[in-house]
Parts: sequence; structure tokens; C-alpha cells
Amino acid sequence: MGSHLANEFGANIARVALPLVAVLSLHASPLEVGALAALQSTAFLIIGLPAGVWVDRMRKRRVMMLADAGRFLLLSSIPLTAALGVLSMPVLYTVALLAGLAQVFNDVADPTYLPALVGKEELTDGNAKLEVVRNGGALAGPSLGGALVQLLGAPRTMLATALGALASVVFLGTIKKPDSAPVRSERSRLLPDIAVGMRAVWGDQVLRAFLAATAATNICVSAVLSLSVLFLATVVRLPPGFIGVLLMSGAMGGLLGGVLGSWLFKRYGQARVTWLALAVSSPFGLLLPMTQADWRVSFFALTSIALSFGGILYNIGVITYRQTVMPENVLGRVNATVRFIVWGTMPVGALLGGIVAHEIGVREALWVFMAGRLVSFAPLLFSRLPRMRDFVKVQASS
Repeated sequence: MGSHLANEFGANIARVALPLVAVLSLHASPLEVGALAALQSTAFLIIGLPAGVWVDRMRKRRVMMLADAGRFLLLSSIPLTAALGVLSMPVLYTVALLAGLAQVFNDVADPTYLPALVGKEELTDGNAKLEVVRNGGALAGPSLGGALVQLLGAPRTMLATALGALASVVFLGTIKKPDSAPVRSERSRLLPDIAVGMRAVWGDQVLRAFLAATAATNICVSAVLSLSVLFLATVVRLPPGFIGVLLMSGAMGGLLGGVLGSWLFKRYGQARVTWLALAVSSPFGLLLPMTQADWRVSFFALTSIALSFGGILYNIGVITYRQTVMPENVLGRVNATVRFIVWGTMPVGALLGGIVAHEIGVREALWVFMAGRLVSFAPLLFSRLPRMRDFVKVQASS
């Protein structure tokens, strides 16, 4: 839990600080800000599929610790280069890409490691608790990030993100349960091992629907996220401290989703809550482009709370589904395949956000992508998911 809190706390400080380094220190354009956001998630396109194979062959906790140590060194270079007077957009691009590559291994190993710590019957509850921890860090991170940017400047604030990664290494090292060795099997070549994960994903009809809906959602959300700081800073014209407060509002919805998630899934069914959470929350996205520097600033907060609440419930359900129905010896490859596809759309969305904003304006681009977000859940309606209650029944019938 401590590892997740440290990582999420640092990451949400960076959510404010990194784009503000580009906007305030380097006077980046919308296209450059979009490119920076795209590079942070391009890593899954580069190494996502091989990472799943390697994680299945390695001790999961060791992978997470090495990844966090690498991110600490990379993120520390931003305040260092700023102090030396050599900070530039190419430096930010390089750090964003390399830190993203390290994060790939953490993100694949993390949900693969959880079933080894808790029983399968506790996975929904475990994933919900992790979302509470993540959103607890997210609740305080952006506001602190905005305050630190005003107090110290954006480059120095990135040191807090680096320290979060270092703290994660320390917390992971305190876990008493042994980091179990991977299941030994005859080691095949890389491409056939990747193909095993891809076949497992494509062969499951519900997973295919999840892939389509999540990919469509991520394109729109990543475009909006890549423009959010720019929108609030240059269009709505809010100070960095207030921007941090607004950006943390989404964590309130996420925290509520994490707290209520376990009860909602047990009361109404895992499958039902998963798809309804995405469908019911989507219309709130249309409020965000109407944000102004008056009482309508609340529209940004309302949108963030609603979409985060629905998104957290959806994510808990999707992750629990994979952990429930997939064999342990292929779970890393399945997780990597899914994230390669759905996270691979994120740099596309971030870059599209910058391009569309450059062509028609930032506010107008937000309208375009929030309208797309409204219908992104449609693939779920054409699957068997709306006719199911729990994922255990899917496993029994397959």
C-alpha cells in the first residue's frame, strides 16, 4: 500500500508540474505539450508486449523495484538540468520517454503480482483498496503540486515526483511475503510467447469488448488530459495553485469509487457495475468545455469527479475480470497485451489533442474529444456483458 501511495502521490504532483515546466519555463506550444504527453505513454507501443513475456519470467516485486529506481534517476535530472541552465524541450521529451519505459514494467508487474499476495476471492476487494490508496495520493498530489510550483518553480517541484519513486522502492522492500519465483516452464522464443498472450486476449469475447471500449475512451481522455493544464492556464487563465486544486477534484470521485467499489460489486454484480459505471458517467464530460473563470469553474470539478468515479469502478471491474479468468502463468502477457493496445492509444490521443487544438482552438478541441468520450462505451453494449451479473459465472461457462 505504501508503495502505491508514494508512486501515486509523486505522479500526481508531476501531473501538474511536468506540463507547467514546459508551459511556464520553456513557453511550449499546444503541439509541444501534446507531444510531451504522447511520449509519456508511447513506451507501451515500444516495449509493452515483450515486457509481458519478461515479467512472466521474473520475480514481480524485483521488477517493480528496479523500475521505480530507474524513474527516480530520470526524474531527478529535470531539476538538475534546470539548475545547470540546460533544460530544454528535448530534455523533457527524453525523460518522458525513458521514464515511461521504466513505468511499463511496473504497470505490467503490479496487477500480475497482486494475485500472489491475496486469494482470487479477494481480488475485487484488493483492487478496490488499491484504488482508494491511489486516489488518496491523487487527492493531495495536484494541489500540493500547484502550490509547490508557485513556491519553488516547476522544475524544482519535479524533485518531489522523483522522491515518490524512491519511496516506492523502500516500501516494496519492506514486504515480508517472499517474492516467489515464476512458474518454471520450457522457455520458448520471444514472439511465440507474445502470441500466447495475444491469443488469450483475442479468444475472450468480453475482453475484446473491454479492449474496444477502453481504447476509444483512452484516445479521448488522453487528448483532454494533454490539454487540461494548458486550457486552465492560458484559456481560463487560472493561477497554478488553483489549477492544482481543480486537477485534484477528480481524485475525489476516484476515492469515492474505490471506497464504494467493493460494496457495489457485491450488491449489484461485477459485470453490471463495470459497464454501467462507464455508461452513466460519460455525459458529465460535456460540462468541461464550458468551464470559465467564474462560477462555471465548478464545471471542470464536476466533470472530473463524475468521470473519475465511473472510471475507477470500470477499471476495478476490468482488472478483476482478467485476474479471475486468466491462468497465472500467462497473466503477465495478458496484462501486457491489454495495456499495449489500450495504452497504445494514449499517445495517439495526446498528439491528436495537440493537433486539433492547434487547428481549431483549445476549448473547441475539448468539445470534440468529450463528445467522443460520450459514446466510447458503445462496444460493451454489443457484448454479453450487459446480460451477466458476475465474472465468476463467465469463468465457469468458458
